[in-house]
Amino acid sequence: MAEPKSKISPTQRLTESGIMLALSVVLNEFPVYQLPMGGGVTLFSQLPIVLISYRHGVKWGLFTGLAMGLIEMLFGLKNFSYVHGIVAYLVVALADYLIAFGALGLGGIFRGKVKNQAIALAAGGAFVSVLRFVCHFISGVTVWADYADGAKAVWIYSLTYNGSYMLAELILTVIGAAALGAIFDFTSPRLRTLKKAG
Repeated sequence: MAEPKSKISPTQRLTESGIMLALSVVLNEFPVYQLPMGGGVTLFSQLPIVLISYRHGVKWGLFTGLAMGLIEMLFGLKNFSYVHGIVAYLVVALADYLIAFGALGLGGIFRGKVKNQAIALAAGGAFVSVLRFVCHFISGVTVWADYADGAKAVWIYSLTYNGSYMLAELILTVIGAAALGAIFDFTSPRLRTLKKAG
């Protein structure tokens, strides 16, 4: 996949990415609703990574998403104390953090494929939310199966538990992406509004 050509300097790209990464981490650390076994609903915490991916390309987006995954893993180190064995540690590290948040970097995948920027961003937001859900679902049916609270089918428990907050995350990300995509031109070096007033 060809990365978008840009007149944005490397310094500007790095600065924008750092700001958006910090914003994502802060929004993710202060959820509006927290589930008892981890996960929760945040106010647009996925959106900054999706925007970086759209603006600077998927490769840069993946790098930024992976950085978010590493930071979130450091904040969530206590979760590793609930599991045992190298395989479980790897699944938690990958499925709950590195791949789950790294996948957000694919948010710009529809740039150039869908003409309408708002639709492309919304589709990218939905796509990465589904990917993140799949990661948490896999972790739920493997590593966190013992915490299924007596559920007959662990996969149903993981589906409903992880789906309960990831559906809200998907909806918020899509709404935020579509709204910002309709207002700003994310292909412009200076983030112009799409339509001039008057």
